[in-house]
Amino acid sequence: MGYYVIIRGPLGSGKSTVAKELAKILNAKYIAVDEVLDVNNLTADTEDGYISQKSFLKANKIITEEARDILNKGGAIVFDGNFYWKSQIDDLVQKLRFQHYAFTLEAPLNVCIKRDNERAKPHGANATRAVYKKSIEISYGITINADRPIGQCLNDILSNLPKLESRNIMK
Repeated sequence: MGYYVIIRGPLGSGKSTVAKELAKILNAKYIAVDEVLDVNNLTADTEDGYISQKSFLKANKIITEEARDILNKGGAIVFDGNFYWKSQIDDLVQKLRFQHYAFTLEAPLNVCIKRDNERAKPHGANATRAVYKKSIEISYGITINADRPIGQCLNDILSNLPKLESRNIMK
């Protein structure tokens, strides 16, 4: 049976970098929730100043259709997103009743702001602060210190996935 991995955390914590590399290592499908929201025009509906839970639940509906096919065939998926609404996580887990693992990347706010500033298209310090505040309101999965090189973060994640604990990215 297939399985999926959720990589969550604040903007600038390194989610996309870690999730893309993890997907390569696992030979898994990479799915960026933010891209699904953008492509399907789901970012306009807001709740308390954030993209609404309703929009994230619509995104889940879109991604679970493709994901279910992959998982039923024994494949793996890495989901990349802020997952700052607990309802979004609960809904995804309810829709995809497969083995799953979740990791929350944590980095100090100043590191997240610095990383965002280094992007080709930064979101800005205010957006980074807002998403940071919302993202840390909930705790889900295993916490990974993301204020370190990517290889160390990947090793921590891999050591918590079955049959992969002997794989060491950082020599």
